[in-house]
Amino acid sequence: MAALHQTLTLVKKDLVLELRQKYAFYGILLYIISTVFVINMMMGKPEEQIWNAQFWVVQLFVSVNAIAKSFMQESRGRLLYFYSVVHPRYFIAAKLLYNMLLMAIMSIIALVSCIVFLGNPIINVWYFIGVVMLGGISLSLLFTMLAAIAAQANQNAALMAIMGFPIMMPLLMMLANIARSAFVPVYQPGLLNMFLLLIGMDVLIIGLAMILFPFLWKD
Repeated sequence: MAALHQTLTLVKKDLVLELRQKYAFYGILLYIISTVFVINMMMGKPEEQIWNAQFWVVQLFVSVNAIAKSFMQESRGRLLYFYSVVHPRYFIAAKLLYNMLLMAIMSIIALVSCIVFLGNPIINVWYFIGVVMLGGISLSLLFTMLAAIAAQANQNAALMAIMGFPIMMPLLMMLANIARSAFVPVYQPGLLNMFLLLIGMDVLIIGLAMILFPFLWKD
C-alpha cells in the first residue's frame, strides 16, 4: 500500500505541474493541429494507406515532444530530493503511468484532428481507436525509458531520439500493420501474433525500466 501511495502521489505531482504549466500542453496541442493542417494543405485527403502512415508519423513526433519533457522538467535539486524520499522503482513507475495517461489523451486528439482535416477512411472505428490507445501506450513506455537514460546525459533530447530509432522503427511498422485491418472489411491473418508481440515488447520495456532505472538513479 505504501508503494502504491507513493506512486500515485508522484503521478498527482506531475498532473499538478502540468496544470500549472499549461503552455506545455497547449504547445503540444498546437503542434498536433498545425502538423495535421499542413498535411491537409499539401496533400488534401489521402487514400487509406497514406492516411494510416501519416497518422503514425504524427503519433511518433507527438510522443517525442510530449514525453521528452517528463524528465527534463525535473531539476537536479528536485531529483536529489526525490532520491532521498522515494524508491527509484516507484519514481519510474509514476513516470510510466503519467506518460501513458498523457499519450492516451494526445492520441485521441491526434486521431480527431486527422479525421477532421484528412477525412475518415476508417471502416472499423472502434478497432482503430483500440489500436491507437495501445500504440500510444507502447510509444509512451519506450520514450519514457529513453528519456530517463537521456536525462543522465545532460538531459540531451537528441540522445533520446537516436537511441530510440532502432526500436522505434519496427514498433511503428508493427502498429501500422495492425491498424491496417481497420481500413479493410476482411480479416487480416496474423493479427493475434502481432498483438502478442506488441504486448510482449511493452512488458519487456517495463521490466527493463524497473531493473535498470535504480542504477541510473544512483548516478
